[in-house]
Amino acid sequence: MMSDGELVFIGSYTAEAGGRGEGIYVSRRDPRTGELSAPRLAAATPSPSFLARHPRLPVLYAAGELTEGQVTAWAIAEDGDLTLLGTQPTGGEHPCHLAVTADGAHLVTANYGSGSVSVHPLDLLGVPGARADLRQHAGSGPVADRQEGPHAHMATPDPDGDRVWVVDLGLDTLFAYTLDPSTGTLEPPATPFRTRPGTGPRHLARADGRLYVTGELDGSITGYTAAADGALTELGRSRITDADGPVHASEIGVRADGHFAYVANRGPDTIAVFTLDTASGAPEFAGEAPSGGEWPRHFAIMPSVDPEGPEFLYVANERSDTVITFRLDPETGIPAPGGPVLGVGTPTCILRA
Repeated sequence: MMSDGELVFIGSYTAEAGGRGEGIYVSRRDPRTGELSAPRLAAATPSPSFLARHPRLPVLYAAGELTEGQVTAWAIAEDGDLTLLGTQPTGGEHPCHLAVTADGAHLVTANYGSGSVSVHPLDLLGVPGARADLRQHAGSGPVADRQEGPHAHMATPDPDGDRVWVVDLGLDTLFAYTLDPSTGTLEPPATPFRTRPGTGPRHLARADGRLYVTGELDGSITGYTAAADGALTELGRSRITDADGPVHASEIGVRADGHFAYVANRGPDTIAVFTLDTASGAPEFAGEAPSGGEWPRHFAIMPSVDPEGPEFLYVANERSDTVITFRLDPETGIPAPGGPVLGVGTPTCILRA
């Protein structure tokens, strides 16, 4: 592993979830060329499928996607080694996403299997304490084999304020919770927002005050504006691939300049590109490129330190056990391969640390 450059962590599915990974991996990224060094195992831990970073402290968090879900906190050393700080049960099944509030005081986690969201307080060292809240969703959707019950797929706090968005694939619903910072409890919205039936909303990304949501089940991306009370107004909707056959949207991300959005498409195994209209905010399909592997579950967009240099896109292809580096064309937004293929067992998440 190169001795300089910035740290990048990679989550994985381990044997406990039928995967081939061993835990959390670490790599070094050259911020000029975008190249990633060969990853090494930083911490052996069961199925850390999603990772998050504390906004101020050198602390990494992982969602342990197990039947008895857990969150773990790790101290990050300068060389990328991880030291366990603490583990807490989420109170739900198969947690698949987690995030830290902007003030660094709470960790929120989406429990996919049981369809709930949990909150853990964080102490001054970033260590999670006993769960402060657990909100259980209820209901179902029209897609019988995927929406038989609630499936919370993302919990993401706004970068300012006390709102926490929870995206539930099983209910075709987005919940705009309000987090009480003094107690760590979530106040549900008076009227949760329901997407079109069968959408299967998975993840959302923000740009210029707007929200962009992927539909895992119907292969869509939809833009929304959010009112102060969490009510959403649709701006526009687009398909996410030109390919025939089944498609399962996974990750969504937006370039720093807000001009392009990206969606990973499992099935056709592509990364789709969308221009975001500066006036209306509507997403418009601009093209797609092969993901370089099979079943792109997650990706991360990272800049170059060179102001004139390209942005880079790193894709975790879950089923081909690869992480691929792409350069993003500044004019068209289309990704092109730009680095070596890295081998990682069942990669599920990429995080710039």
